[in-house]
Amino acid sequence: MSLTTYRRITQISFIVLIFLMPVLDIFRYDTATHELIVLGHVWSLGIDTAMLNDHSVRGSSHIAVRFFLKAVLPWVIVLAVFPLLGFLTGRFFCGWLCPEGTLFELADHLTLKIIGRRSLFVRKPNDPEIRTWNKALAFLIIIVSLVLLPVLGGIALTGYLVAPKTIWGQIISWNFTFGVKAGIIGVATYMMITSVLVRHSLCKYICAAGLMQMLFGWISPVSVRVKMDPDRMDECTNCRGCEKACFMNVLPRMNRRDISCVNCGSCIDACHREMGKGRGLFHYQAGEKKGRPSEDRTPCDINSTVHQCAKRS
Repeated sequence: MSLTTYRRITQISFIVLIFLMPVLDIFRYDTATHELIVLGHVWSLGIDTAMLNDHSVRGSSHIAVRFFLKAVLPWVIVLAVFPLLGFLTGRFFCGWLCPEGTLFELADHLTLKIIGRRSLFVRKPNDPEIRTWNKALAFLIIIVSLVLLPVLGGIALTGYLVAPKTIWGQIISWNFTFGVKAGIIGVATYMMITSVLVRHSLCKYICAAGLMQMLFGWISPVSVRVKMDPDRMDECTNCRGCEKACFMNVLPRMNRRDISCVNCGSCIDACHREMGKGRGLFHYQAGEKKGRPSEDRTPCDINSTVHQCAKRS
C-alpha cells in the first residue's frame, strides 16, 4: 500500500477514536454533574472537607501538593505532548492524525473535483490537473458534506461536555436543551466556515498545536523530515508531481526545512508513481545528515530540473 493509504487509515482511526472517547467514558467532562471522567472513573482532586478545615501549614501544604499532582501536572503533561511530537517527528500529527487537517484535505479534494482547483478563490501553480465531476453529482456531494459532516462533528465534540446518551436522546425526541443546541450549532458552524473559507491557512498561522510542532520541529536536530536524495538529483524528470501533490504548497525539491511541511509523504508517493515503485527520490530522514557537499544542493529555478540548477550554481 502507498503512504497515502496508510495515512487515510490513521486519519480515519483517529477520528473514530475522537467520536468514541466520550461514548466509552475514556475522557469527558459532564456539565450536569460537574465531574471530569477519565477512563470510566471520576477524576477527583482528593480534597475532602477535613482537609479544607485543617488550616495548619501541614494541611495547606497537603492541599497544595494534591492540587499540583491532580490538576496542574496532568495538564502540563498533556500540553507537553505536542512540543515533544514536534521535536521528534516534526508536524507528523498534523499530516497523519489531525481531524481538522483531514477535513481540510477532503474540502480541497472536493473543490478540485468540482472547479478544478483547491482554493475557491484563485488557482495556484501547484494545483494538479484532474478530471472534474458532473454538476449534479458535485452538488449532491457538496450538500451532504457541508451539512452532514459538521453536524456529526458538533454531536461528537458536544459529547465531551454533555453525556452522549443525553444528546442522542434529545436528537431522537427532537427536543433540545439550550446547551446541546448551542454546542452542536457552534461546532458545526465553525467546521463549515473553516473547511470552506480558511482550510490549511489555519494550520499554518493559527492552530496552537500545529505551531508548537512547527517551532520544536524547526529547532530539533533529530526531527523526522522529508528529504530528496541529493545523490540522485539528476534523475529528476521535472514532472512537478511532488509539488502538485502537496496541499500545503511546499516545494519539496528545494530540499530545505519548511515549517509548513506536515510530513504527509504525498510527495514520496507522487515520485514513486513517476519513477517507478521503490525508485522515488524522496524519503523520510531523522535530522540533518551532512558531510557531503552534494547534500546542500537545491534547485535554483523550480521550472528547471534539479540537475540543471545544481550545475548552474
